[in-house]
Amino acid sequence: MKIRTKKFALECWFFCRRIPYSREYNAYANQLIRCSSSVGANYRASQRAKSTADFINKLKIVEEEADESMYFLELFMEIMKDQEIKIAQKLHKEAEEILAIIVASINTVRRNQKNKGS
Repeated sequence: MKIRTKKFALECWFFCRRIPYSREYNAYANQLIRCSSSVGANYRASQRAKSTADFINKLKIVEEEADESMYFLELFMEIMKDQEIKIAQKLHKEAEEILAIIVASINTVRRNQKNKGS
């Protein structure tokens, strides 16, 4: 997963480099770069968590960042040309898959924690 989140961040960065220069595109691109980079950084931070609660909190941040990445990719899909739309769609699918993995991880940890407490 660590390699996957890093690859996602790099692909988002390369996608943003293809975007034509304009004020609104740059604002969206900066936000996409920020949140896609945070996905990987926060995922790595979650792996160093000292407690289960800390692990879940850090994964929740990753979940929010992946969701935000999807939002900005959806904006690009609405405003970009054909080739860029295909790239944005691919990145959106990757963000959805990362989000699904993170949500499943959070649910598994919570379920394990609940079973331990019982």
